[in-house]
Amino acid sequence: MNSNTEKSFGENNTETGTGMLKAMTIKKKKYPGRVKVIGDLRTHKNFTSEFLRHKRDVQIWLPPSYNNNTNIKYPVLYMHDGQNLFDPKTSYAGMDWRVDETLTKLIKRNQVEEVIVVGINNSPDRLEEYSASEKGKGYISFIINELKPFVDDTYRTLTDAANTAVMGSSMGGLISFLIAWNHPDVFAMAGCLSSSFYYHSDLAIKMVNDYNGEKKPVKFYIDHGEDGLIRGQQMFVALSKKEYVIGTDIDYFYAPGAEHNENEWAARLERPLRFFFNKKTNKP
Repeated sequence: MNSNTEKSFGENNTETGTGMLKAMTIKKKKYPGRVKVIGDLRTHKNFTSEFLRHKRDVQIWLPPSYNNNTNIKYPVLYMHDGQNLFDPKTSYAGMDWRVDETLTKLIKRNQVEEVIVVGINNSPDRLEEYSASEKGKGYISFIINELKPFVDDTYRTLTDAANTAVMGSSMGGLISFLIAWNHPDVFAMAGCLSSSFYYHSDLAIKMVNDYNGEKKPVKFYIDHGEDGLIRGQQMFVALSKKEYVIGTDIDYFYAPGAEHNENEWAARLERPLRFFFNKKTNKP
């Protein structure tokens, strides 16, 4: 969840996405475990955009070999709600995604490629920026036209779509889908965890159902717990009808009993990372 969170998380929410929803008040809990970020995490503070009202910090996590071998270029994973990804002290409700821990573990086991992670902090306009609104279009323009060129110029990245992924949860899952669906020439992988596909009256699902063009060269990861079950399954079915094949260019996972929070997404993170960046998996 997030400090600018939606008031409900899925199937029981009748809100169609017009206007800001009242934020929930959740007491921040002390996070048991690690006290520092694992690896090299760099913060670019107060990143500005001509497309957005608010400045935001951007956090860059670099893989273990980045500083030792300057000849290697790396795939890039862009993630939303950046303050929730690496550090429980900055994360909403005191729980983070443990992105640094999970990637470090998978890389050491030689199960995934080394990857750069770009965490984009959210803003007071989070709800609108993570949807198919005008502010959402501005947020997408910011990522494609400003942030990605900056990252590619500043760090050693593989810049093509086949090596560029986007991922998020809840509204972050929705905007991840919208980014890849509308811009497959830039992002060829989209991780959508507990996504708010109900938003704007199921607009994202309708976009897929109404699409009659050529199959988009994107790998999709769709999951959910108890909340979002109906829309998550509907999105999986809609994409399957467009010839996306499970295990090849789509993966779908239902986590029985899972709640809607960072701890649950952290527990499931390994699956999309291995689906997108598994060394034995060919990209579309």
